[in-house]
Amino acid sequence: MKQPSLKYVGDKRIRNLLARYACPVPFHAVRTRLLGNIATPRLDASPVQTVKDLWGGELPEFDDMDAVNLLFQDLMSLWNSLAKHQSRSKPFKLSREGMGSSDDDLRRLCEVRTEELEGFIDGLFGADEDVDLLERAVEGMEQIGEINAMIRGVLDLLDRPAMPPATDKERAATLKNVKNLSRIAEKEIHAVILSCKRARAQLIPQSGPPPTFH
Repeated sequence: MKQPSLKYVGDKRIRNLLARYACPVPFHAVRTRLLGNIATPRLDASPVQTVKDLWGGELPEFDDMDAVNLLFQDLMSLWNSLAKHQSRSKPFKLSREGMGSSDDDLRRLCEVRTEELEGFIDGLFGADEDVDLLERAVEGMEQIGEINAMIRGVLDLLDRPAMPPATDKERAATLKNVKNLSRIAEKEIHAVILSCKRARAQLIPQSGPPPTFH
């Protein structure tokens, strides 16, 4: 009998788990790395390796096998939750961290966005430089790369001492632009996911979507 899918344990528990094992990848980027690995048409993509890569390729030290199993169980519950975004009606949403109006809030928002976008790229490509993608996914990844570069440009400006400092109006305009870029990035991520789902169906007609873990 098929067992029920793992129910998502929740963001707080995953954050605590990552902190407990000193994961160098922040939670918001873990989400997009897993999402990219779910979406990728690479036939050699491995969720287990993706989890290991969160710690640089090797798992952290555990007290016993129960702790290992719990880590994978909890992270695979996150995987299952993210896999739902392969549906046209359930687009992925980027983190809402750093949505205030101060310079620090703007910097935090930009840092989070670049980590999220680069996480999605890393998850989709893995160690490969090239992945066979359908045209819409190629366009989407190019857009994501350009958006990431623009947001990194904002970070560079924030790190330079401004003479004179930015006015409230200028800061508000920059924040609005970054939020607009974030909305575009969400649409492009969703388009890439749907395009990659079609690509996998063409490569392996009987295989269906990436597995749901139990």
